[in-house]
Amino acid sequence: MQRENSINYPASPRLRHRRRSNEGIAEDLKLNGSNLLVNDRNKYKSMLVRAYSSVWMIGGFALVIYLGHLYIMAMVVVIQIFMARELFHLLRRTHEDRQLPGFRSLNWYFFFTAMFFVYGRLLSQRLVNTVTTDKVLYQLVSYLVKYHMAICYFLYIAGFMWFILTLKKKMYKYQFGQYAWTHMILIVVFTQSSFTVANIFEGIFWFLLPATLIVINDIAAYFFGFFFGKTPLIKISPKKTWEGFIGASVTTIISAFMLANIMGRFSWLTCPRKDLSTGWLHCDPGPLFSPEYFTLPGWIPSWFPWKDVTILRVQWHAIFLGLFASIIAPFGGFFASGFKRAFKIKDFGDSIPGHGGITDRMDCQMVMAVFSYIYHQSFVVSQSITVESIIDQILMNLTFEEQQLLFTKLGQMLQDRLFSQ
Repeated sequence: MQRENSINYPASPRLRHRRRSNEGIAEDLKLNGSNLLVNDRNKYKSMLVRAYSSVWMIGGFALVIYLGHLYIMAMVVVIQIFMARELFHLLRRTHEDRQLPGFRSLNWYFFFTAMFFVYGRLLSQRLVNTVTTDKVLYQLVSYLVKYHMAICYFLYIAGFMWFILTLKKKMYKYQFGQYAWTHMILIVVFTQSSFTVANIFEGIFWFLLPATLIVINDIAAYFFGFFFGKTPLIKISPKKTWEGFIGASVTTIISAFMLANIMGRFSWLTCPRKDLSTGWLHCDPGPLFSPEYFTLPGWIPSWFPWKDVTILRVQWHAIFLGLFASIIAPFGGFFASGFKRAFKIKDFGDSIPGHGGITDRMDCQMVMAVFSYIYHQSFVVSQSITVESIIDQILMNLTFEEQQLLFTKLGQMLQDRLFSQ
């Protein structure tokens, strides 16, 4: 009787909609929860793999830093080549490439043309300073520096013509897509990371500190999220949490202030490199890296071992680098996460166990390199004309004969002024 009397009325649209909404929310929460590191069953295994790779990377990085400016620049170039390789392969289609023999080489042609242009502008003065003792080599380098932009332009035009001549019917869309993709890689990836080289020759300090802060922020975010992460930060990257973001920010800013004090005491790290030699550097540290002594206030407990502290002026600049590394630079990682989701890939490559590809490790570094260069040029470097800057311009823009003529005329002017007094 109960079965016969019980009538199943259809659920109203409002109730049905509410039920589906609740189910969808529950599924989303379950999915987000399963993506968090605190709920990952294999997190300890992945942490060991990641830690093992990190030790090797940090050890190799420290060795390259010890070897000096040229080796660091070589490391950056190798990283750029690997990044370009990973990104070129991202949109590669084997079937289309078979029908376009030699088309893949065009990507690398544009890449090395861009490398010649960017590094030629960044290192031209250092190259001139290196070959001043050899007259023939000096003249050759002077001509290369003088016509560097024209050479790069004609190299690019040659590549442009190469691209037009390789266009094939029914392949236009793929070829123009590859052309646009190559230029995006050069603009977004290569150009940004090239600022790293400019930072290196301004002083390894301006390369090492920002790069180290990104590593510290990444490691701190991982561990804070690993043990405490409960609140998802951004949908693009489900494993990022607010706990990891805040904990990493505090750690990075404190580390920036302390590391600047340590790194700022070594002339090998603070002296700028004016040529392309590998000799040991010694220079006047200047007020930026000179210690200032401060006495701690009286309310500090008596058991505290230090009564006076030494602070370098550069440490205050380091705080701004730490703020950027912890708040803004992670958006480079979020951009990369969204990019990978758009192409439905987990990592850009698999060259680093536990970390993915080179591009996965360099997403935040690129953003940080540009900021470090702009900050250094805007707020650290003196914008006034100096004797060194004038001499650099003379060596780079005047021929050897013109420099001799300038020397003679300058000597006569100084003699006339001396006698007139």
